[in-house]
This record gives sequence, structure tokens and C-alpha cells, in this order.
Amino acid sequence: MTDDKRAVEVKESSLVLAAVSIVERNNCLKALSSLLKENKDEIFKANHKDLEKGVKEGLDQPLLDRLKFDEEKLLEVVSGIEDLILMEDPLNKSLLKRELSEDLILEKLTCPIGVIGVIFESRPDALVQISALCIKSGNAVILKGGSEALNTNKALFQIIKEAGKSTGFPENFILLLETREDTLTLLSWDRYVDLIIPRGSNEFVRYIKDNSRIPVMGHADGVCHIYVDERADLEKALNIIWDSKTDYVAACNAVETLLVHKNIAEIFLPMVFKKLKDDVKMKGCENTGKIINVPLLKDEDYHTEYLDYKLSIKVVDSLNSAVDHINKYGSHHTDAIITEDENSAKSFFNKVDSAGVYHNCSTRFADGYRYGFGAEVGISTGKLHARGPVGLEGLLTYKYILRGKGHTLADFKKGERAFSFKDL
Repeated sequence: MTDDKRAVEVKESSLVLAAVSIVERNNCLKALSSLLKENKDEIFKANHKDLEKGVKEGLDQPLLDRLKFDEEKLLEVVSGIEDLILMEDPLNKSLLKRELSEDLILEKLTCPIGVIGVIFESRPDALVQISALCIKSGNAVILKGGSEALNTNKALFQIIKEAGKSTGFPENFILLLETREDTLTLLSWDRYVDLIIPRGSNEFVRYIKDNSRIPVMGHADGVCHIYVDERADLEKALNIIWDSKTDYVAACNAVETLLVHKNIAEIFLPMVFKKLKDDVKMKGCENTGKIINVPLLKDEDYHTEYLDYKLSIKVVDSLNSAVDHINKYGSHHTDAIITEDENSAKSFFNKVDSAGVYHNCSTRFADGYRYGFGAEVGISTGKLHARGPVGLEGLLTYKYILRGKGHTLADFKKGERAFSFKDL
């Protein structure tokens, strides 16, 4: 089988899938939920092989944490699938209905994008979440996971394929690519793939954009910030920082840089140091080092997504200084302000150029499941099409439907008919 034939088959399946009813799509999700639970021992066995291999190859702990697919991860993905089943049909929703003229009705309806190509890192749970979202939204999907999760990905892929088969889906609605060469092949399928969603480093996302003519919805680094304003509740701030940094350090929504207003730095930074010192390695700017005993950071640290128990700390002169720092060094993912001043929060909301801007809460809420999307295919830090956690809506486009009764443009040019442009 040639690569082109694989791509053609997925493309053809996407056209069939777009017309599959919501009942059939939900039945597929129900079958998937059941099959995951029935085959969990097989999945865990495959994952154990990947973890053993990862340890032998010296993968660092955050990567191993992402690689793990255990009972907890299984419950999370099953819960996400069950939430998706309960959601209304995202397809054929009317976004606009307008009478252009008498008996000439224009309607704007949601529809699938078509074929989604997703290239993702070691997390095998992402494979299930992505596939479930594509099933619900009527998209075919091509998946390319990291080689470190190959055994787990193959086991999960077979289960998803079986769920589709049991509910009458077209055979090639899903395709798993396995080799590094397959990634380059996928990038060349611009005639068949409608959108690529890469999940990885900034360099990786740039590489994808530079080497493909397929539109790319990039999710790169998560360099997230928390700014503690001079009018913050310091105990509240401390709890939020702890949660944002330590709840799951390998997540892209974990905080990497803490910004503290100079007027509270001498009081608050010792509180931070006491709270974090046993678990988190801290680096600080020169002014931070005058208050707490931490190594001096370098400018490049502000750009770094640690995905580890590490934190950069900087003392800033004002809210505007914090905003300037975030917009310069951040990845436009998720950034938070801790303050009891509503005007400061409002100013922060307006000025920070990120997909998620939070007030008095943990950055760890930046997640499709926690937004009620059921799951997410990734987090988009761009501004076009979709932004933030990409759930069902991010996998949809629309088409214009025009219904008439023998209308011709000549009638309007001759003045026999007139446009009314009335919204219905």
C-alpha cells in the first residue's frame, strides 16, 4: 500500500463520516468507552513496555509522567468520552439565517473540517481524547504519536478502530502513523489533510509550519505566568502558586514564571520560599536574590518551559511591567493575576495577549475537560480559527446553504426582484 493510497482512503472516509448521524457517532463513543474498560489490562501491559523502555533510554521524569497510562488516566479519558456523548450535536447548527429576497433563504451551518492530522508528544491519553473529539465532530483523523509511546498508541488505536467498525463507521476513518519518516509523509499530504495540529516545542511547531502547505493550528510551549499584584491576598496567592506549579509539573498549563510587585516582595517572597523550597528549585532576578537565597537566573530562563519542579521569579515595578514581561517572554498560553483590585484585574485582562487570562485562580484550569468541552485536541496559542483549549468547536468549519425557488441574478439586475436582507 502506498502512502498516497492511505491518504486517499482517509480522505474518502471523511466525506462519508460527515454525513453520519449523531446517533451513530454517539454509539461509536459508547462502544469506545466500553472497549477501553474491557481491554484495560491489555492497554496497561502495552504501557508498561513503553515505560520500561523509557527508563532504559533515560527519559526524564516529566516525560515518563506524561507517558504513563494507568487506571487514573483511563478513568479520565472515559469520563471525557461520557461527557462528549451528552453534548448536543455540533454539526448542522445554524449560525445565521437570512432572507436575501422573497423565498431566497441563506443559512450558515456548521460542518466538519474533514481530515485532521495530529502530531503529539508522549501522552497516549491524548490519542483517545483527540479521536473521541473527531468522532463526535464527524472528522477523520490521522495520528502520529511519539515513538516512546508506540506500544500504548497501537493498543489504543486498535480499540478505537474496533469501536468504529462495530458501529458502521467507514473503515479508514482513523489512521495511526508510526515512524519518523511518516511525519514527513504526512506533511506532504496537502491534497488530503485539511488541518494539522502539532503538539510540541516552539521549534517543532515552526518546523511543521515551514515544511508543509497544510494549514497548521499550533500548540507550542506553555510558558505560563502568575503576577502577584500589590493588592493581592497573599495567602490566596500562595495557594494558587503552589497548585499551579506542583499539581502536575509536566503539564503545559503549569506556571513557569512568578512575577511579584516590588511593594510586597519583601513580605511575600519569603513566604513563597518557605512554601516551595522543599519541592521546587527556584531562580530569581537580582532583586529577588536580595530578599531570598536563590540562584540568579539568566534571560533565557524566562523563555523556558521547565515541565519540572523549577520556577523563575522576578520582581516587577508595576502591573504594566508585569504585562510587558508576559507579552515579551510568554507563549500566549495562560497567564494569571492575583489581586483584590477589580480595576487591576480588568487592566490585566485587556493588556495580556494570551489565549487564557485568569484572575485569582490556578493556571491549571486551562484544559478542555475543565472548560466543559469533554476533552481537547490541544491548546491553540494562535488567534485564527480557534484559541485556547480546542474542543469540538475548534474542529468545525461552516458552509453557506442557499435555498431558492428558481431565482436568477438576472431578475435582480432587471429590477424584477429586490434584495431584502432580513435576518430570520
